[in-house]
Amino acid sequence: MSRLVEFFYPLPAPRPTAGAVFRWWESRRLDYNLIVGASGCATIVVTTLIQVLPGNSGPPPWRLILAGTVAYGLLANLFYLLGPLIELAMYRLWGKEAPRAGPALFRQGLLFSIGLTLFPIALAGLGWILHLAARLLA
Repeated sequence: MSRLVEFFYPLPAPRPTAGAVFRWWESRRLDYNLIVGASGCATIVVTTLIQVLPGNSGPPPWRLILAGTVAYGLLANLFYLLGPLIELAMYRLWGKEAPRAGPALFRQGLLFSIGLTLFPIALAGLGWILHLAARLLA
């Protein structure tokens, strides 16, 4: 299997124990942070470029961008912790009947995080288009 297939479709934790589940999730945290961080860098670059287009107020101060980036990174990692907690709750509720949901939860959480991280690009672009349209129609 290719590295990409192994990353997105890994085998679940070997045993449904708390230690095994947390080790499984933590072994993927660095990759998660790199991917979401790269999405965040793209968002910062593109939204900053949109803000310097004619009709916009210019980019926000770098201190604000840095503070937002740190806060977002901390929150993303806090929410990442929900993955193993949800998986362990499933094992507790359903016992041996619980599905081995770690890989699916990881994929869904990663895709949601990427989408949420890139969403400000759509908002900034839409805001600029609306601002431009308002100026043209005024």
